[in-house]
Amino acid sequence: MKPDAHKGTPADFGLDDEDLLSMPSSAPVPSARVADAPSSSKRDGAPSEPEPSTLPPPAAAPVVDLVGIGPLSLEDLVDRQALGEMTASFHKLFGLPIRIQSTSGATLAESGGELADAPFTGALYQVFPIEYDGRTIGRSVLGPYLPEDAAPAAQTGAAAQADAPRAAEGLPRVARLRPERLGEIADHLRSVLDLILFSGHKSLLTSTMHVASIRESFRELSQKNAELQQAYERLKELDRLKSNFLATVSHELRTPLTSIMGYSEMLAEGIGGPLTGEQREFIETIRSKSEQLLGLIMSLLDLSKLESGTLIVHRSEVAVGPVLFEAASTIAPAAAKKGVELRIQAETDLPPVLGDGDRLRQVFINLVENAVKFTEPGGEVMLVARAVSDDTDDLPGLVLVAPLQQAVEIRVVDTGIGIPPGERLKVFDPFYQIDQSSTREHGGTGLGLSIVKRLVEAHSGTVRIEPNEPRGTVFVVKLPTVAGSPANSVVPPIFQ
Repeated sequence: MKPDAHKGTPADFGLDDEDLLSMPSSAPVPSARVADAPSSSKRDGAPSEPEPSTLPPPAAAPVVDLVGIGPLSLEDLVDRQALGEMTASFHKLFGLPIRIQSTSGATLAESGGELADAPFTGALYQVFPIEYDGRTIGRSVLGPYLPEDAAPAAQTGAAAQADAPRAAEGLPRVARLRPERLGEIADHLRSVLDLILFSGHKSLLTSTMHVASIRESFRELSQKNAELQQAYERLKELDRLKSNFLATVSHELRTPLTSIMGYSEMLAEGIGGPLTGEQREFIETIRSKSEQLLGLIMSLLDLSKLESGTLIVHRSEVAVGPVLFEAASTIAPAAAKKGVELRIQAETDLPPVLGDGDRLRQVFINLVENAVKFTEPGGEVMLVARAVSDDTDDLPGLVLVAPLQQAVEIRVVDTGIGIPPGERLKVFDPFYQIDQSSTREHGGTGLGLSIVKRLVEAHSGTVRIEPNEPRGTVFVVKLPTVAGSPANSVVPPIFQ
């Protein structure tokens, strides 16, 4: 074989990118296929006869602009690993090197490339533009191969002399094909690429639609979150206005009520003249109802201050036992009048808690009064106080490094009608009544338990409701002790 001055590559045969990628397509509609372009096989620069295509007209490709994909490229439609496996299988099956390139000239898949670069004369290449959606998106190069009756020779020239051993080694592996066989192989390649591109397009459409659906869902979710945020801010503003209204009205009601109570006391003392028995009874009714109304007004004022964070709580060491006895003594007359037994069980060595004695007394007066109100005659209300250690089961990672928190637990147990499980969290809401009918048996405003919860939380404590089967309710209040309170704890702003 006489060496020649150039290698038998597609560029050496006069095939450049512009020639390969500007070949017109004969398909009337966009298709996922290799274009039925004239064969670009050449031997020593001479054009050969075009190979006829035996493929039927492919189906039209789906419209991609509707989902916003835009112009497609070969890289968008194929998976390089799968395409590489296809070319390797193709080369193993037919012994013909194959190379798939994009419009930018990047090789996406190649098999038998070391043979394609060997310096042969008389070698042929079959080049097909790959078109999709009416656009050329790449090309496929088959070769080198030799006609079945051709006798190849090595190229000549000084540059080819250095590659002579490689050419001699690769020459026996150059495929020899008849034109009919080459046409069959080309048709097979068109069919395979057609399936790969169509499958890739389906996957691209599916993923794009999925992403579009997620984006739309995210947009809707963001919009709803913005609307919820606006509604939340509006509700906060309405709640603030409500609290301001209650505080203003309660303050304005307390002034004339104080005058009514003062004048009723003067009448009861006889300053306005002697009173008959019936008149004195009327005055006592005025005084009792005025005190009841004053308690309601003070509850409204306390609730408004708690919601606005302006209620002042004076911090000091408070003994829990005396506070419970004072609360029980306050409610004892009402309990005795109703026939409810009131008992206290408190440990003698309870540690002191850090808080406001008056506010804690208000907490337990509300709880005991509520228990007596919902307990039938002959029932029992009991206050049980004991020292406990806070449960750290909800902080498993801190058990070994954090000290146990000491607390005092006070349980207010009654044998009354109880609270349904579904209502045990709602009863702490302001103005909430389990029985909201106009004919309910037990009166009240629904503020007592709401004030209790807020005051207990202001003392860094907790309050919860436990069932007392088969009847009754158990309110459990837990308050941290002075020794159990962390030295670096954040003091709530309402404390002084």
